[in-house]
Order: sequence, then C-alpha cells, then structure tokens
Amino acid sequence: MNYLILTMVFVSGFSIMTIELLGGRILAPYFGGSIYVWGSIITVFMLALSIGYLLGGRWSLHNANLRRYGSLFALSAVAILPMLLWGNDMMEAIFLRFTDPRYGSLIASTALFFIPTVIMGMIAPYSVRLLVQSRQSSGMTAGFLYFVSTLGSAAGTLATSFYLVLWFEMNHILIAVIAALMSAGIGAVLLSTTGKLQFND
Repeated sequence: MNYLILTMVFVSGFSIMTIELLGGRILAPYFGGSIYVWGSIITVFMLALSIGYLLGGRWSLHNANLRRYGSLFALSAVAILPMLLWGNDMMEAIFLRFTDPRYGSLIASTALFFIPTVIMGMIAPYSVRLLVQSRQSSGMTAGFLYFVSTLGSAAGTLATSFYLVLWFEMNHILIAVIAALMSAGIGAVLLSTTGKLQFND
C-alpha cells in the first residue's frame, strides 16, 4: 500500500472528528449543549458521510487519479472556510428565526457542516479505488484503509476534546484543519504531475 494515501486518509479522519467536536462549541452560544444539539450534529454528519461515501464511490469509477483525489482535500478545505468566516453571522440569523433548539440546531448544523462533510466522506471510497489493484486484495485493502481512517477519527476526537480546545482558540483550530487539508490536496496534485507515485498492493 502507498503510505501517502494512508497518511491522507488519516488526516481526513482526524479532520472530520475535529470539525464535528468543534460543532458543539460553535452551536452552544446560540442553542446550548443539550442532547438535541448533539443529536442534530451527529445526524447531519452521519447523513453527509453516507452521501459522501456514495458519491465518492461513483466518482472513483471514472478516470480515478491522484489529481482528482487531491482536489477532494482542497475542496474540503474551501468548504470549511464559510464556517470560519461567517459562522457567527449564520448562527445568529438562524437563531433569530428558529428559537426551538431542536430545529434551530438541525438547520444550523446542516448549513455549516453538511457540504464539507459530504466532500470529506468522498475521500475514503476514492482512496480504496486508488489502491486496489486486484479483486483478491480488494477486501484487505478496503479494510485496512477504513482501519486507518477510524484511527485518525479516534486521534482527532481525543486530541480535540482533551487538548486542542484547551490550548487554542476555536478559529485557530479551524485554520489548522483547513491548512492540513489544503496541504494534503496540493501535495497530491503536485505528485500527480511528476508521475513518480506508484500504487502497489
């Protein structure tokens, strides 16, 4: 397996959980931190990821290559920018129209997190397509990639909840996530132009 792809899958898993945990902090000043709020966040992330998995799998069937793969990371970074730049304005506008924390938090979660999470969800199945070279190894390759992605998610959960939110401002963490995703995307695109990267089982 190619270690670059595995590293990028880890970064993706880490980023998804970091954004999800920060979501609670973003919504809390407007809708509180009740089970309704977390239920809304988790629901939006699960639905968005499921759609991302489906779209990523279908997109990978057509000329799968490292340039397109890197573009998913870059698009993820761009999709997170509105959260950083206009998150508070969006939350205030939604809060003024939907004071019920159940529906307000669900709409706010959808507005902020749905699109970037769909794009990040496309990364895992596209990673499998890049690395699978034969039917005999497809199951093992897919299993190992999802193992690495889940490790990244676990690391992102612990790092964000135990340390990052204590050491840094929320906007600084978002900037770091955007920078990590964009760097991964640009790195993949640049490598695709050199033609030196080979995918092996």
